[in-house]
Amino acid sequence: MPMTTMADLCLVGIDELTEKVKAIFRKSGLTDANAAALTRALIAGERDGCKSHGIYRIEGALRTIKAGKVRPDAVPRVLPSDGSAIVRVDADGGFSNAAFELGVPALVELAERYGLASLVINDCCHFSALWPEIEALTENNLAGLAMCPSYATVAPTGGNRPLLGTNPFAFGWPRPGNDPYVFDFATSVAARGEIELRRQAGEPLPEGWAIDVDGRPTTDPAAALSGAMLPFGGHKGSAISTMIELLAGVMIGDLTSPEVLDFLGTTTLAPFHGELILAFSPKIFAAGRPGDPFARAETLFDAILGQGARLPSQRRFAARAAALTEGIRISGEEMRQLDRLLAHGLGEVC
Repeated sequence: MPMTTMADLCLVGIDELTEKVKAIFRKSGLTDANAAALTRALIAGERDGCKSHGIYRIEGALRTIKAGKVRPDAVPRVLPSDGSAIVRVDADGGFSNAAFELGVPALVELAERYGLASLVINDCCHFSALWPEIEALTENNLAGLAMCPSYATVAPTGGNRPLLGTNPFAFGWPRPGNDPYVFDFATSVAARGEIELRRQAGEPLPEGWAIDVDGRPTTDPAAALSGAMLPFGGHKGSAISTMIELLAGVMIGDLTSPEVLDFLGTTTLAPFHGELILAFSPKIFAAGRPGDPFARAETLFDAILGQGARLPSQRRFAARAAALTEGIRISGEEMRQLDRLLAHGLGEVC
Protein backbone atom coordinates (compact mmCIF):
# COMPACT_ATOMS: atom_id res chain seq x y z
CA MET A 1 0.00 0.00 0.00
CA PRO A 2 1.49 3.41 -0.89
CA MET A 3 1.88 5.98 1.83
CA THR A 4 -0.95 8.53 2.03
CA THR A 5 -0.47 11.81 3.88
CA MET A 6 -3.41 13.52 5.56
CA ALA A 7 -2.79 16.51 7.86
CA ASP A 8 0.74 15.27 8.65
CA LEU A 9 -0.50 11.75 9.31
CA CYS A 10 0.63 8.85 7.21
CA LEU A 11 -1.14 5.61 6.41
CA VAL A 12 1.63 3.08 5.87
CA GLY A 13 1.20 -0.49 4.73
CA ILE A 14 2.20 -3.08 7.31
CA ASP A 15 4.71 -4.68 4.92
CA GLU A 16 6.26 -1.32 4.07
CA LEU A 17 6.66 -0.32 7.71
CA THR A 18 8.00 -3.76 8.57
CA GLU A 19 10.73 -3.53 5.94
CA LYS A 20 11.75 -0.04 7.08
CA VAL A 21 12.02 -1.01 10.75
CA LYS A 22 13.87 -4.21 9.91
CA ALA A 23 16.35 -2.23 7.79
CA ILE A 24 16.99 0.12 10.73
CA PHE A 25 17.84 -2.82 12.97
CA ARG A 26 20.02 -4.45 10.32
CA LYS A 27 21.94 -1.18 9.85
CA SER A 28 22.51 -1.11 13.60
CA GLY A 29 24.17 -4.53 13.60
CA LEU A 30 21.35 -6.97 14.37
CA THR A 31 21.46 -10.25 12.48
CA ASP A 32 18.60 -11.04 10.10
CA ALA A 33 16.94 -13.37 12.61
CA ASN A 34 17.15 -10.91 15.51
CA ALA A 35 16.09 -7.95 13.39
CA ALA A 36 13.08 -9.82 12.01
CA ALA A 37 11.88 -11.08 15.40
CA LEU A 38 12.28 -7.69 17.09
CA THR A 39 10.53 -5.98 14.18
CA ARG A 40 7.56 -8.35 14.39
CA ALA A 41 7.06 -7.43 18.04
CA LEU A 42 7.19 -3.67 17.43
CA ILE A 43 4.98 -3.77 14.36
CA ALA A 44 2.43 -5.76 16.40
CA GLY A 45 2.30 -2.83 18.82
CA GLU A 46 1.73 -0.27 16.07
CA ARG A 47 -0.75 -2.51 14.26
CA ASP A 48 -2.79 -2.99 17.43
CA GLY A 49 -2.88 0.71 18.31
CA CYS A 50 -0.53 0.34 21.29
CA LYS A 51 2.02 2.99 20.40
CA SER A 52 3.84 2.71 23.73
CA HIS A 53 5.00 -0.72 22.52
CA GLY A 54 5.55 0.17 18.88
CA ILE A 55 8.14 2.06 16.86
CA TYR A 56 8.54 4.46 19.77
CA ARG A 57 10.78 1.77 21.30
CA ILE A 58 13.25 1.55 18.43
CA GLU A 59 15.50 4.20 19.94
CA GLY A 60 15.58 2.33 23.25
CA ALA A 61 16.67 -0.82 21.46
CA LEU A 62 19.40 1.02 19.57
CA ARG A 63 20.52 2.78 22.76
CA THR A 64 20.86 -0.62 24.46
CA ILE A 65 22.89 -1.98 21.54
CA LYS A 66 25.14 1.09 21.57
CA ALA A 67 25.72 0.71 25.33
CA GLY A 68 26.86 -2.87 24.80
CA LYS A 69 24.14 -4.28 27.07
CA VAL A 70 22.68 -6.62 24.43
CA ARG A 71 24.34 -8.77 21.76
CA PRO A 72 23.10 -7.84 18.28
CA ASP A 73 24.68 -11.00 16.83
CA ALA A 74 23.29 -13.35 19.47
CA VAL A 75 22.46 -16.90 18.38
CA PRO A 76 19.84 -18.33 20.76
CA ARG A 77 19.74 -22.08 21.21
CA VAL A 78 17.36 -24.61 22.70
CA LEU A 79 19.23 -26.54 25.38
CA PRO A 80 19.15 -30.36 25.43
CA SER A 81 16.00 -31.75 27.04
CA ASP A 82 16.24 -33.13 30.56
CA GLY A 83 13.16 -35.27 29.97
CA SER A 84 10.84 -32.85 31.73
CA ALA A 85 8.15 -30.58 30.30
CA ILE A 86 10.50 -27.61 30.56
CA VAL A 87 11.95 -26.08 27.39
CA ARG A 88 15.07 -24.05 28.11
CA VAL A 89 16.41 -21.48 25.67
CA ASP A 90 19.73 -19.70 26.10
CA ALA A 91 19.21 -16.29 24.48
CA ASP A 92 22.98 -15.77 24.24
CA GLY A 93 22.68 -12.23 25.58
CA GLY A 94 20.39 -11.10 22.78
CA PHE A 95 16.86 -9.77 22.58
CA SER A 96 14.24 -12.18 23.89
CA ASN A 97 12.09 -12.16 20.75
CA ALA A 98 14.19 -14.50 18.61
CA ALA A 99 14.76 -16.79 21.59
CA PHE A 100 11.02 -17.04 22.20
CA GLU A 101 10.27 -17.81 18.57
CA LEU A 102 12.91 -20.54 18.63
CA GLY A 103 11.43 -22.21 21.70
CA VAL A 104 7.72 -22.03 20.84
CA PRO A 105 7.47 -25.20 18.69
CA ALA A 106 8.90 -27.38 21.45
CA LEU A 107 6.72 -25.66 24.07
CA VAL A 108 3.57 -26.31 22.03
CA GLU A 109 4.54 -29.94 21.39
CA LEU A 110 5.10 -30.64 25.09
CA ALA A 111 1.90 -28.87 26.18
CA GLU A 112 -0.11 -30.90 23.68
CA ARG A 113 1.53 -34.08 24.99
CA TYR A 114 1.39 -33.48 28.76
CA GLY A 115 -1.24 -30.79 29.15
CA LEU A 116 1.20 -28.37 30.80
CA ALA A 117 4.66 -27.22 29.71
CA SER A 118 6.93 -24.26 30.35
CA LEU A 119 9.45 -22.23 28.40
CA VAL A 120 12.35 -20.67 30.29
CA ILE A 121 14.38 -18.02 28.48
CA ASN A 122 17.64 -17.03 30.15
CA ASP A 123 20.12 -14.23 29.54
CA CYS A 124 17.88 -12.10 27.35
CA CYS A 125 17.07 -8.47 26.85
CA HIS A 126 13.29 -8.30 27.10
CA PHE A 127 11.63 -5.99 24.66
CA SER A 128 8.10 -4.75 24.04
CA ALA A 129 4.82 -6.42 25.01
CA LEU A 130 4.01 -9.95 26.12
CA TRP A 131 0.76 -10.36 24.20
CA PRO A 132 2.42 -11.41 20.89
CA GLU A 133 3.98 -14.31 22.78
CA ILE A 134 0.69 -15.23 24.43
CA GLU A 135 -1.08 -15.16 21.06
CA ALA A 136 1.49 -17.61 19.70
CA LEU A 137 0.03 -20.05 22.23
CA THR A 138 -3.66 -19.24 21.77
CA GLU A 139 -3.20 -19.75 18.02
CA ASN A 140 -2.41 -23.36 18.92
CA ASN A 141 -5.51 -23.71 21.13
CA LEU A 142 -3.41 -23.42 24.28
CA ALA A 143 -3.96 -21.15 27.25
CA GLY A 144 -0.86 -19.32 28.41
CA LEU A 145 0.82 -17.22 31.07
CA ALA A 146 3.92 -15.09 30.51
CA MET A 147 5.85 -13.00 33.00
CA CYS A 148 9.20 -11.32 33.54
CA PRO A 149 10.81 -8.87 35.95
CA SER A 150 12.09 -5.44 34.89
CA TYR A 151 14.38 -3.06 36.77
CA ALA A 152 13.74 -1.71 40.25
CA THR A 153 11.46 1.32 39.91
CA VAL A 154 8.53 0.29 42.13
CA ALA A 155 8.37 0.34 45.92
CA PRO A 156 6.60 -2.54 47.68
CA THR A 157 3.47 -1.51 49.55
CA GLY A 158 4.60 -0.01 52.84
CA GLY A 159 8.13 0.49 51.50
CA ASN A 160 9.88 3.77 50.73
CA ARG A 161 12.26 3.14 47.82
CA PRO A 162 12.45 1.23 44.50
CA LEU A 163 12.82 -2.53 44.84
CA LEU A 164 10.40 -4.28 42.47
CA GLY A 165 10.04 -3.94 38.72
CA THR A 166 6.95 -2.97 36.75
CA ASN A 167 6.89 -6.77 36.21
CA PRO A 168 4.48 -7.37 33.31
CA PHE A 169 2.13 -10.32 33.42
CA ALA A 170 0.01 -11.67 30.54
CA PHE A 171 -2.62 -14.36 30.12
CA GLY A 172 -4.46 -15.73 27.13
CA TRP A 173 -7.31 -18.17 26.50
CA PRO A 174 -7.98 -19.51 22.99
CA ARG A 175 -11.36 -18.86 21.37
CA PRO A 176 -11.58 -20.97 18.21
CA GLY A 177 -13.10 -18.85 15.46
CA ASN A 178 -12.79 -15.63 17.48
CA ASP A 179 -10.13 -13.31 18.87
CA PRO A 180 -8.56 -14.83 22.00
CA TYR A 181 -9.15 -13.56 25.50
CA VAL A 182 -5.87 -11.78 26.32
CA PHE A 183 -4.70 -9.36 28.96
CA ASP A 184 -1.23 -7.91 29.37
CA PHE A 185 -0.42 -5.38 32.08
CA ALA A 186 2.26 -4.14 34.42
CA THR A 187 1.92 -4.68 38.16
CA SER A 188 2.69 -1.00 38.85
CA VAL A 189 -0.15 1.53 38.99
CA ALA A 190 1.11 3.12 35.77
CA ALA A 191 3.95 2.71 33.35
CA ARG A 192 7.06 4.78 33.93
CA GLY A 193 6.59 6.23 30.44
CA GLU A 194 3.17 7.59 31.45
CA ILE A 195 4.77 9.49 34.32
CA GLU A 196 7.40 10.88 31.95
CA LEU A 197 4.69 12.03 29.52
CA ARG A 198 2.90 13.84 32.32
CA ARG A 199 6.17 15.48 33.38
CA GLN A 200 6.71 16.75 29.85
CA ALA A 201 3.15 18.05 29.71
CA GLY A 202 3.40 19.74 33.11
CA GLU A 203 0.51 17.67 34.46
CA PRO A 204 0.28 16.36 38.03
CA LEU A 205 -0.07 12.67 38.78
CA PRO A 206 -3.18 11.18 40.35
CA GLU A 207 -2.93 10.41 44.05
CA GLY A 208 -1.53 6.98 44.83
CA TRP A 209 0.75 6.62 41.82
CA ALA A 210 4.14 7.36 43.37
CA ILE A 211 6.34 8.44 46.26
CA ASP A 212 9.32 10.81 46.34
CA VAL A 213 12.90 10.02 47.38
CA ASP A 214 11.90 10.40 51.05
CA GLY A 215 9.07 7.89 50.69
CA ARG A 216 6.33 10.51 50.87
CA PRO A 217 3.30 10.41 48.53
CA THR A 218 3.71 12.79 45.61
CA THR A 219 1.78 14.01 42.58
CA ASP A 220 4.87 15.70 41.10
CA PRO A 221 6.07 13.64 38.11
CA ALA A 222 9.69 14.76 38.53
CA ALA A 223 9.68 13.77 42.19
CA ALA A 224 8.09 10.46 41.26
CA LEU A 225 10.78 9.70 38.69
CA SER A 226 13.42 10.37 41.32
CA GLY A 227 11.50 8.33 43.88
CA ALA A 228 9.43 5.25 43.09
CA MET A 229 6.20 4.13 41.49
CA LEU A 230 3.65 2.15 43.49
CA PRO A 231 2.08 -1.25 42.72
CA PHE A 232 -1.53 -1.43 41.60
CA GLY A 233 -4.07 -2.60 44.17
CA GLY A 234 -1.85 -1.91 47.16
CA HIS A 235 -0.65 -5.06 48.91
CA LYS A 236 -2.28 -7.28 46.25
CA GLY A 237 -0.25 -5.83 43.39
CA SER A 238 2.84 -5.83 45.56
CA ALA A 239 2.40 -9.54 46.26
CA ILE A 240 1.84 -10.39 42.58
CA SER A 241 4.90 -8.37 41.61
CA THR A 242 6.97 -10.21 44.22
CA MET A 243 5.64 -13.54 42.89
CA ILE A 244 6.93 -12.59 39.44
CA GLU A 245 10.36 -11.75 40.87
CA LEU A 246 10.42 -15.22 42.43
CA LEU A 247 9.04 -17.24 39.51
CA ALA A 248 10.58 -15.41 36.56
CA GLY A 249 13.77 -14.36 38.31
CA VAL A 250 14.89 -16.48 41.25
CA MET A 251 13.27 -19.76 40.20
CA ILE A 252 14.73 -19.74 36.69
CA GLY A 253 18.17 -18.70 37.89
CA ASP A 254 18.09 -15.25 36.34
CA LEU A 255 18.24 -11.63 37.49
CA THR A 256 15.68 -9.97 39.76
CA SER A 257 14.71 -6.34 39.20
CA PRO A 258 17.24 -4.89 41.72
CA GLU A 259 19.99 -6.99 40.08
CA VAL A 260 18.92 -5.77 36.64
CA LEU A 261 19.27 -2.14 37.73
CA ASP A 262 22.70 -2.89 39.20
CA PHE A 263 23.73 -4.50 35.89
CA LEU A 264 22.45 -1.67 33.69
CA GLY A 265 23.10 1.29 35.97
CA THR A 266 20.20 3.16 34.36
CA THR A 267 16.53 2.86 33.46
CA THR A 268 17.10 4.27 29.96
CA LEU A 269 18.09 0.89 28.49
CA ALA A 270 16.01 -2.22 27.84
CA PRO A 271 16.08 -4.53 30.90
CA PHE A 272 18.24 -7.66 30.86
CA HIS A 273 16.88 -10.72 32.68
CA GLY A 274 14.91 -13.93 31.99
CA GLU A 275 11.35 -14.82 31.10
CA LEU A 276 8.92 -17.58 32.06
CA ILE A 277 6.09 -18.77 29.81
CA LEU A 278 3.57 -21.45 30.81
CA ALA A 279 1.34 -23.25 28.30
CA PHE A 280 -1.79 -25.24 29.17
CA SER A 281 -3.99 -27.51 27.06
CA PRO A 282 -7.62 -26.96 28.13
CA LYS A 283 -8.68 -30.16 26.35
CA ILE A 284 -6.23 -32.30 28.30
CA PHE A 285 -7.01 -30.65 31.64
CA ALA A 286 -10.76 -31.06 31.08
CA ALA A 287 -10.50 -34.62 29.75
CA GLY A 288 -13.07 -36.94 31.32
CA ARG A 289 -15.16 -34.10 32.68
CA PRO A 290 -18.55 -33.03 31.27
CA GLY A 291 -18.70 -30.21 28.73
CA ASP A 292 -16.29 -28.73 26.22
CA PRO A 293 -13.91 -26.24 27.89
CA PHE A 294 -13.99 -23.86 24.96
CA ALA A 295 -17.78 -23.82 24.79
CA ARG A 296 -18.03 -23.32 28.55
CA ALA A 297 -15.60 -20.41 28.33
CA GLU A 298 -17.78 -18.79 25.65
CA THR A 299 -20.74 -18.96 28.05
CA LEU A 300 -18.71 -16.96 30.55
CA PHE A 301 -17.55 -14.42 27.95
CA ASP A 302 -21.12 -13.99 26.68
CA ALA A 303 -22.27 -13.30 30.23
CA ILE A 304 -19.60 -10.62 30.67
CA LEU A 305 -20.50 -8.95 27.39
CA GLY A 306 -24.21 -9.31 28.19
CA GLN A 307 -23.76 -6.98 31.16
CA GLY A 308 -22.34 -4.29 28.91
CA ALA A 309 -18.76 -4.94 29.99
CA ARG A 310 -15.96 -5.52 27.51
CA LEU A 311 -13.31 -8.15 27.25
CA PRO A 312 -9.65 -7.08 27.53
CA SER A 313 -7.92 -6.39 24.22
CA GLN A 314 -11.17 -5.71 22.33
CA ARG A 315 -9.92 -2.24 21.37
CA ARG A 316 -6.60 -3.73 20.33
CA PHE A 317 -8.25 -6.30 18.07
CA ALA A 318 -10.43 -3.58 16.51
CA ALA A 319 -7.32 -1.50 15.79
CA ARG A 320 -5.68 -4.58 14.28
CA ALA A 321 -8.60 -5.20 11.94
CA ALA A 322 -8.47 -1.59 10.75
CA ALA A 323 -4.70 -1.68 10.25
CA LEU A 324 -4.88 -4.88 8.23
CA THR A 325 -7.36 -3.18 5.89
CA GLU A 326 -6.16 0.42 5.81
CA GLY A 327 -2.54 0.34 6.99
CA ILE A 328 -0.90 1.75 10.11
CA ARG A 329 -1.36 5.43 10.94
CA ILE A 330 1.81 7.21 12.09
CA SER A 331 2.70 10.88 12.31
CA GLY A 332 4.89 12.72 9.88
CA GLU A 333 7.47 13.26 12.62
CA GLU A 334 7.53 9.55 13.36
CA MET A 335 8.20 8.85 9.69
CA ARG A 336 10.94 11.46 9.59
CA GLN A 337 12.55 9.91 12.67
CA LEU A 338 12.45 6.49 11.04
CA ASP A 339 14.20 7.98 8.03
CA ARG A 340 16.87 9.54 10.27
CA LEU A 341 17.42 6.25 12.07
CA LEU A 342 17.69 4.44 8.76
CA ALA A 343 20.19 6.97 7.48
CA HIS A 344 22.37 7.24 10.60
CA GLY A 345 21.71 4.08 12.66
CA LEU A 346 23.35 4.11 16.08
CA GLY A 347 24.73 7.57 15.35
CA GLU A 348 21.21 8.97 15.73
CA VAL A 349 20.86 7.90 19.39
CA CYS A 350 22.72 9.05 22.50
